[in-house]
Amino acid sequence: MTVKSSSTSHQQLSFSEFKKEVLQDYKIAVISRECSYLGRREVLTGKAKFGIFGDGKEVPQLAMAKAFKKGDFRSGYYRDQTFMMAIGELTPQQFFAGLYANPSINEDPMSGGRQMGGHFATHSLDEQGQFKNLTEQYNSSSDISPTAGQMPRMLGIAQASKMFRNLPELKNSKFSNNGNEVSWGTIGNASTSEGVFFETINAAGVLQVPMIISVWDDDYGISVPAKFQTTKESISEILKGFQRDENTDGYEIIVVKGWEYPQLVEVYSKASKIAREEHVPVLIHVKDLTQPQGHSTSGSHERYKSKERLIWEKQHDCISKMRDWIIEFELTDENDNVLKFVDSEEALIRIEKDAKKEVNQAKREAWNNFLNPIKQQRSILAQLLENLASKSNNKSFISKLKNDLTAISDPSRKDLLSTARNAIIYVRNESSSEKKQLQNWITNYFETEQPRFSSHLNSTTDKNVFHVKEVLPTYNENPELVDGRIIIKDNFDCIFSKYNDVFIFGEDSGNIGDVNQGLVGLQEKYGKLRVSDTGIREATIIGQGIGMAMRGLRPIAEIQYLDYLLYGLQIMSDDLATLHYRTAGKQKAPLIVRTRGHRLEGIWHSGSPMGAIVHLLRGMNILVPRNMTKAAGFYNTLLECDEPALIVENLNGYRLKEKLPNNFGEFKTPIGIVETIKEGKDITVLSYGSTLKIVEDVVSKLNQVDIDIEIIDAQSLLPFDIKQEVVKSIQKTNRIIIIDEDVPGGASAYLLNEILEKQDAYKYLDSKPVTLSAKEHRAAYGTDGDYFSKPNAEDIFEAIYQIMHEANPSKYNKLY
Repeated sequence: MTVKSSSTSHQQLSFSEFKKEVLQDYKIAVISRECSYLGRREVLTGKAKFGIFGDGKEVPQLAMAKAFKKGDFRSGYYRDQTFMMAIGELTPQQFFAGLYANPSINEDPMSGGRQMGGHFATHSLDEQGQFKNLTEQYNSSSDISPTAGQMPRMLGIAQASKMFRNLPELKNSKFSNNGNEVSWGTIGNASTSEGVFFETINAAGVLQVPMIISVWDDDYGISVPAKFQTTKESISEILKGFQRDENTDGYEIIVVKGWEYPQLVEVYSKASKIAREEHVPVLIHVKDLTQPQGHSTSGSHERYKSKERLIWEKQHDCISKMRDWIIEFELTDENDNVLKFVDSEEALIRIEKDAKKEVNQAKREAWNNFLNPIKQQRSILAQLLENLASKSNNKSFISKLKNDLTAISDPSRKDLLSTARNAIIYVRNESSSEKKQLQNWITNYFETEQPRFSSHLNSTTDKNVFHVKEVLPTYNENPELVDGRIIIKDNFDCIFSKYNDVFIFGEDSGNIGDVNQGLVGLQEKYGKLRVSDTGIREATIIGQGIGMAMRGLRPIAEIQYLDYLLYGLQIMSDDLATLHYRTAGKQKAPLIVRTRGHRLEGIWHSGSPMGAIVHLLRGMNILVPRNMTKAAGFYNTLLECDEPALIVENLNGYRLKEKLPNNFGEFKTPIGIVETIKEGKDITVLSYGSTLKIVEDVVSKLNQVDIDIEIIDAQSLLPFDIKQEVVKSIQKTNRIIIIDEDVPGGASAYLLNEILEKQDAYKYLDSKPVTLSAKEHRAAYGTDGDYFSKPNAEDIFEAIYQIMHEANPSKYNKLY
């Protein structure tokens, strides 16, 4: 290849810089490969639990890193270690700290040991939990293991750029430079078989957002070859219909071999320009990649790859190919001088040797940094055990525990705490200062170590949900009675006027103002970007919200009905609910998910799977308002907070009459606080959502038989009753019934656990605690279907009456 230049010195200077860049890239690739090789050995020798590495994908990741700019976001998967090293966000020492699960966020900045190695992230938040300037750093959203689960979030990250570019009022140098940021995604070829991949690809094509998705294609999905994974064995072939042309929007689709370094650099530069400037999504199909060590440390690829395939992989290894290219490369300047990267192979051998030394040193330092704090505590504990043994009647047993502990070459925190707790058993009936010292050590060790593994499930900043105090709705002297839908709509109107960074989107949310008319007229008033319709694609509706929230916006993602939430539940559970926890407080996505549910008609429009939701979405706030005023108050509260939440509006409440407040946008429903909506002396009745109205409907009938119930609205399931008001009610009534339209053992069992175990309400009960729920099956269709499937007024009356009959059979005769 010959390059002409008007200035020889300039040409030589440019080549010198080019050479330095290429050789530095090669060094990064070799370092990354050595990390993979040594990482596998660390797993097989027992120092680490599991390893999944990026070997075989190094060269295309180098090219991707060159096009990646500050302010951009990566939404990738667990093969991208070379990319993270290339942008300077992962060192070999940090790589091994993650492999060893070091619970220090300083040692393992990816997750503080909470995720297995290969799951990468950067820190979006400062020490106070507030957003840093994301335009001044390279950004990586936190990875998750579920295949293709990164795709929906990637869409939202890209859409944020579209919002920042097209809405001048959003201008914020902390989050965007005029929407020029690109969302970079990576995925393995086999994972493109997942439904959320196709859902995201379609959504990004419709939305036309700056997203570049790289498919790392090594022809396998663990042991299953591509012919069983993908039609035509090629994702780019089957997506050709998405290719844009001069008449229609779509994708730019590019195919490139994963070992052609110069072509890869050119391709990624081109893709970056298209996505960044034109806001057009790009798919890069990177073919002919390899996997030198197989899928993970759980097995060997020799079991399922043919001898011919293994030979091909060795011949086409991307680093070997890059090495050959470096050696063979020649450039002739205008004076016919031959410019080369290296004069001989020896230069590359030196790089390779230096890389091995660097990786080995990093491994040693990471291991020592992981192990030394444990060994220091072991020395302290061993002395405490020795002191305890000298004063105990069970000296021999305690000494054995101590000796066994000190004999462990590589102790864990579990080894220490388990030994100490077992030692306490031997002295349970003894009394000594040495025993007290060991007890204190155990208590202190729990206090220091448990947070390393359990902190940041929810926000600990001054913007958590508990900092917002209740503000009651206020009313005119003679308030108008209006449909509940009017209240929710007028409150949203105030929210959009008050906050220019709030968006709402979902199926039928825009043009018709949602199926229950809670957004009527708002798209016309605030524009199609702020109040928008989406396709029928719940997983990526949630993903849009996650990505936008991670970039400093305040999205509200609307799922049309609670039943349809199941389509997006995996993304909510694996990604949204765990985000703050799995980054040890270094990333957040304060997304509000809006839906409606409970008692409609039929199997798929009457669901109330609150038990499942409560258990799968720990890390989110789960709010169940009984009417639209309460719901509106929750939105007002959450927009002053930095935590994600799900609000389930009462589907039967949109046309029920409520008093019209005069302080829309200002009144706030507190989170984690129950409300006593009727006081009584005989029995505490706890419920939430639409069922509360039925409970209220039976009050007069219960009064006729001299039963006075106290009704409590749970209001929020996560968190639940932080002031423990329910137990105070039970202290008065000595009885509790929980009424719920979830299946038996669903949310009612969760609430019973909260009340009896956490609040210790069992001490005040004179009757067996009772739960009244729906039947085990989905609700059948029609009025009769609802009556025979879910708790009705007669069920509630009879359940309460039966409790009182058992307590006082002479006063409350058996009904039948």
